[in-house]
Amino acid sequence: MKADIRVALVGNPNTGKSTLFNALTGLNQKIGNFPGVTVDKKIGYTQLPDGRRAEIIDLPGTYSLYPKSRDESIVFSVLAEKATELTPDLVIVIIDATNLKRNLLLYTQVADLKIPVIIALNMIDLSKKAGIDIDINKLAAKLGVPIVPVSARKLEGIGELRTAISYANKFALQQESIDVKGIAPGIIESISKEHGIDNPYFSLQLAHQHETLKFLTPEQSERIEQLEKEHGFHSQKAQATETIARYNYINDLLYDTVKTPVTAHDESISNKIDKILTHRVFGFIIFIGVLLFMFQSIFAWSEYPMSLIEGLFVWMEGGLRNILPAGPLADLLIDGVVAGLSGVLVFIPQIAILFAFISILEDTGYMSRVTFMMDKIMRKVGLNGKSVVPLIGGFACAVPSIMSTRTIENWKDRMITIMVTPLVACSARLPVYTLLIALVVPNRNVWWIFNLQGLALTGMYVLSLVSAIIVAYVMKFILKARERGYFIMELPVYRMPRWNNVLFSMYERSKTFVLEAGKVIIAVSVILWVLSSYGPGDRFTNIEKKYQQPQYTQSMKPDSLARVISTEKLENSYAGVLGHVIEPVIKPIGFDWKIGIALITSFAAREVFVGTMATIYSVDGDADRIDSVQDKMRNAKNPNTGGPVFTLAVAFSLMMFYAFAMQCASTVAVVYRETKDWRWPAAQFVYMTVLAYGAAFLVYNLLK
Repeated sequence: MKADIRVALVGNPNTGKSTLFNALTGLNQKIGNFPGVTVDKKIGYTQLPDGRRAEIIDLPGTYSLYPKSRDESIVFSVLAEKATELTPDLVIVIIDATNLKRNLLLYTQVADLKIPVIIALNMIDLSKKAGIDIDINKLAAKLGVPIVPVSARKLEGIGELRTAISYANKFALQQESIDVKGIAPGIIESISKEHGIDNPYFSLQLAHQHETLKFLTPEQSERIEQLEKEHGFHSQKAQATETIARYNYINDLLYDTVKTPVTAHDESISNKIDKILTHRVFGFIIFIGVLLFMFQSIFAWSEYPMSLIEGLFVWMEGGLRNILPAGPLADLLIDGVVAGLSGVLVFIPQIAILFAFISILEDTGYMSRVTFMMDKIMRKVGLNGKSVVPLIGGFACAVPSIMSTRTIENWKDRMITIMVTPLVACSARLPVYTLLIALVVPNRNVWWIFNLQGLALTGMYVLSLVSAIIVAYVMKFILKARERGYFIMELPVYRMPRWNNVLFSMYERSKTFVLEAGKVIIAVSVILWVLSSYGPGDRFTNIEKKYQQPQYTQSMKPDSLARVISTEKLENSYAGVLGHVIEPVIKPIGFDWKIGIALITSFAAREVFVGTMATIYSVDGDADRIDSVQDKMRNAKNPNTGGPVFTLAVAFSLMMFYAFAMQCASTVAVVYRETKDWRWPAAQFVYMTVLAYGAAFLVYNLLK
């Protein structure tokens, strides 16, 4: 259904723009890319009181219309380009009520484009708590625009904002803020005349940004370049002149409408907390403590729900075997689809807990502090402080983290960040780690409070961060810098997490994990079952004939004979042949041909390893015995030694391989999309595979 009115949300970072977008649109959202640019585009819909439907576009956060990154360049393009699918009828500028002076700079720029504007004065509850007295009516009268006080976190004022949107077309255009023509009269007049523009600020922005605006033809851009030379136009000087004029206007405006106490209460409390949490020694100790608590909790809190899910699948497999007639279809459904699904769904509790912690750290403002603390370390290894955001985000998933590197202006810093982000332990590795750790690490406490399994998991995550930093340091000397990077970040005040937002984040991200990983795993599991259940030529027929001979039928029990036949059939299946082909290469790192099959299948996605193990050992096992994937792997025997397949050395060698290997097709695709050059993902794939093999070889030979 087409919307009746299109509304763009514009605001500085950390003003609650995304929170307001979620409050207005709820679950009625979709995410894509802006046309021709790999920058996330969030669009949602909201119902207005007058019955109309409004389309809401959430534009990237920016401090001004002068872009410092690819994300920020989108804002002016959307506001300026006429008659497109994204051209807004109305702009809502979200302003942080506790920081009016800085936020009003962007508002005055947007207002001077002469697009109808509403101000959403967000965090009004915090400004009142801080003792900031804002005369909203007087401020609205001076600006000539409606101002709606809201608290997006508490969903206060959202109804009033919808009402204001309903009356958007009935508002008079906002007041002039500065004398734009006086900044660069010559070039403004020339551009306005040649392009038929009646808005001087729009002409000035064309002079500043013509090189990056896609709606201008190359000829038009070249002509503006000529006009710049003719009129002696200097972009940086003009920006400085404009910014000074705007802040003079804003200072006069706030002097008449806002009374601010000498110290803001929330800021002083935040500053006191920051003295501890961002301390150069205690800050890092606390961060390590937070990580320890997080990964201890992942094991401790998920144990019971995981047992319930495991029991459900064991019951389901047993029930299906009793209901379905024996045959290929039943085997495909039970050993292929159900076994593969169990390998994904059993880890939902751990994935949900991980995402809940990440959401809490982001919502409270602590994640910003971690970014700030890590800036010094990042600079020493040749990265920008902004690189920390993708690296920390990599704990969830490398794909959006690599996309978030667009905010890094420096080319070298951005490329190094893209190249090392997949080393950070993502949620797809979590099922692999927890499965292998549960097999070989005892579930007991040391020093009363630390669980050994939780410590092992923490160690894998810390290793991933350390390895990313080391590789970044090496790349610092390989890639040549084009320009010097810088890091500017605003630290938001500490707030209590919004628990409904945490729960929504858990649900959404877990659902995405299940749907995205589930589709791949079921597809791979079905293909793998076919490859494991059939073999080339008449190998299976010969195996059947071999074990029908009296020396086998008379000396072996039926259960043992069936197990031997299924094992030999698996070894001679298409999957078995493939596993044996690569076995000589992976044997030095402790892997057999079955693990080799899992390595191949999990190049589609790391978490496929668990589903592959479930399928392999379902095909290989006793049909009358229903085990969880963990039990199947624990009971697996090495035919050469008679001992368990998954020893301490093999399990940790596997974890090392998965810690470093580039086993994610989505990550390869997004690296190509961000770099526009296949050489980057190819180089990334090669160096990570070599690193994975080397680490696995070293660990296996040390522990065996």
